[in-house]
Amino acid sequence: MNKKTVGIVGVGNVGATLAFILATKNICSNLLLKDLRENFVQAMALDISQATNASKSKTITKACLKNEEFKNCDVIVITAGIARKPGMSRDDLLLTNAIIIVVSNPLDVMVYTALKASNCPRNKIIGMAGILDSARMAHFIFEKLGYGQGQIEASVMGGHGNDMVPLADFSTVAGVRLSELLSKEDIEDIVNKTKNGGAQIVKLLETGSAYYAPAYSTTLMIEAILEDKKEIYPCAVMLEGEYGYENIVSGVPVMLGSNGVEKIIELNLKEEQKNQFAKSIASVQELVNILKEKLWNKHLKF
Repeated sequence: MNKKTVGIVGVGNVGATLAFILATKNICSNLLLKDLRENFVQAMALDISQATNASKSKTITKACLKNEEFKNCDVIVITAGIARKPGMSRDDLLLTNAIIIVVSNPLDVMVYTALKASNCPRNKIIGMAGILDSARMAHFIFEKLGYGQGQIEASVMGGHGNDMVPLADFSTVAGVRLSELLSKEDIEDIVNKTKNGGAQIVKLLETGSAYYAPAYSTTLMIEAILEDKKEIYPCAVMLEGEYGYENIVSGVPVMLGSNGVEKIIELNLKEEQKNQFAKSIASVQELVNILKEKLWNKHLKF
């Protein structure tokens, strides 16, 4: 087991599921949970701690009621809705000793906000979305084919929204490109379903959104960081010239290791994919501009 500490801010469905996976899989030695609902987070810590004892895991899970208890975390995951939780302190972001993974929506804008509010280097604050979107694409590929489960490598980049860019050219089944297995119409259908994968779950649940897939996707990022795996995953990061963009957050392939984002991978995109990526960037920029106008100019001084 990696002798590291992970903190989770926001212990709703995603946060609690993530905590359960981390604790029962022995991924870290200490797991700290924080939520505005103090009794609730203590209950979650007790429940998960008892689950770890059933699984013979050595992870110690604790509910934290004070921000300073997070000061020694190696990784902090923010699943709470930053813009919608006024009780969350800026101190939850100003933790430069930790690598911060943001799961809150709107994902790309929340990563941008966290970077601007904290002044952390871009390798330290990362958004989880690309792994989730790629997993959804892989599901729809399997659904269309009816075979290949566990052998599908799907790739999605861009913002975590309707203008995300599923990359069929970079997606394979057991190493075979999609274009050799499916018609153009089938691939287009997969792309559209991927873009609406989260909305489909929300519609079916009626009172919530997905949490198992987001939590597991975040687990992969944490493992890559704590174990210095140098794994390549699509994650939301601040672009500083990559793909021709500056000062905007978007999902792109990155190498994750002990320093967070250790390398940004620039794919050789076709012209159509470049145009789609530009549209996705524009969508994120529009949200950033709205947030600047309505929130930053009034409350945050950068």
